[in-house]
Amino acid sequence: MNRTYIGDLSSHAGETVCIKGWVAVRRDQGKMVFMDLRDKSGLIQGVVLPNHMEAIEAAKEIRTEWVVAITGIVNKRPEKNIKAGVVNGDIELEITGIEVLNKSETPPFDIGSDTREINEEIRLTHRYVDLRSDRMQKNLRARHKVIKLIRDELDADGFIEVETPILTKSTPEGSRDYVVPARLYPGQFYALPQSPQQYKQLLMTAGVEKYFQIARCMRDEDTRGDRQPEFTQLDLEMSFVEQEDVIALNEKLLIKIVETLYPEKKIQQIPFPRLSYTEAMEKYNSDKPDLRENKEDSNLLAFCWVVEFPFFEKTDTGAWTFTHNPFSRPKPEHVEWLMNKENIGDILTTQYDVALNGFEIGGGSIRNHDPEALKKVFEIMGHTPEAIERNFGHMLKAFGLGTPPHGGIAWGLDRLLMLLQNEPNIREVIPFAKTGEGRDPMMQSPAEISVEQMLELNITSIKKKM
Repeated sequence: MNRTYIGDLSSHAGETVCIKGWVAVRRDQGKMVFMDLRDKSGLIQGVVLPNHMEAIEAAKEIRTEWVVAITGIVNKRPEKNIKAGVVNGDIELEITGIEVLNKSETPPFDIGSDTREINEEIRLTHRYVDLRSDRMQKNLRARHKVIKLIRDELDADGFIEVETPILTKSTPEGSRDYVVPARLYPGQFYALPQSPQQYKQLLMTAGVEKYFQIARCMRDEDTRGDRQPEFTQLDLEMSFVEQEDVIALNEKLLIKIVETLYPEKKIQQIPFPRLSYTEAMEKYNSDKPDLRENKEDSNLLAFCWVVEFPFFEKTDTGAWTFTHNPFSRPKPEHVEWLMNKENIGDILTTQYDVALNGFEIGGGSIRNHDPEALKKVFEIMGHTPEAIERNFGHMLKAFGLGTPPHGGIAWGLDRLLMLLQNEPNIREVIPFAKTGEGRDPMMQSPAEISVEQMLELNITSIKKKM
């Protein structure tokens, strides 16, 4: 008999069906055994009656989270037993046959409750069990739907998705890189991408014009509660655009996501309000202000754009560094200052961030497609000509070969989903998350590797004394 999904049972009233899934709840009442059965599509209550002798004997042995194939008759519930507003609340499965597909030991915790109340270390150690819970299943499916909508909308708007390399080169442009030893090139290393920033701009040189990617990004940062060593971005770039073009496209896409997938939520203001960096800091003491009129309303979404960021800021040593991205282009009226390396602290960049309820969920800029202007940025930051050529020579060469004006943005998809799903942190919307300290207790990583592997990779390990 073909399998029927639990979510489709209501259309099979009076029929004999076969369902396959997990035992969510089992209640032995002597002559009868009740079971709540679950698959990816929903939940159904089943009952084994005394006249089905083989089934009743099998049901008495079954425990929660066993995987079973159930044969049964879909019966309409009596009027007084109908559970209004509940999926399959008007039907019940009369179980006539049970096949155990796999047994389960006692689960490490109850997934029938809100698992947020369970110790997170235990949840992450047994993430494959945690993901069975109703809330985590909803988060997984919401993540899929948001990403699918993004892909569909951008495809319809003429974008193409291009995958960029995971093994790349370490360059001094942001956070600390994760590095990978290159076995075939002793003493040399690949770096894992902090973002596809350089590749996305090189795709503009390549004539792609409209690029996007659901991109994995890796940053070796100090441990912080709501950071992950690897995370997901919506990364996009467009040629022949100004700041207004990028902002308009992204605002439209965010509104579409909310209105299509989260109709219960209200966007406080459309178009999204805009603040300059100076205004945001003076008024809210934050470059990602929470503009909600009622901060107790979890379904209220207050988006805003923050623009006109300073290009440079001083480091602790008194040197200049970029505030967001070295590849940004100054505002047109400040290009001359950059080229002359004057009024450095006053140069404003075409950087734009989008914030939501006090969180930055995206940031981008119009890029510096002029190789001489980009070189000035690195000179202001104190890079020698040799270092500029070594680290960024490929970018400068590309920009000298007909690169069009371009700009883009990257969203923190995990953070956006956290807010849309009303979750307290991004680990709740990342399928296989790590702890706030960057560990994976399920796979027990990071972990040591064998001496043989280290010899093959031409590396040694030096442990610091604590």
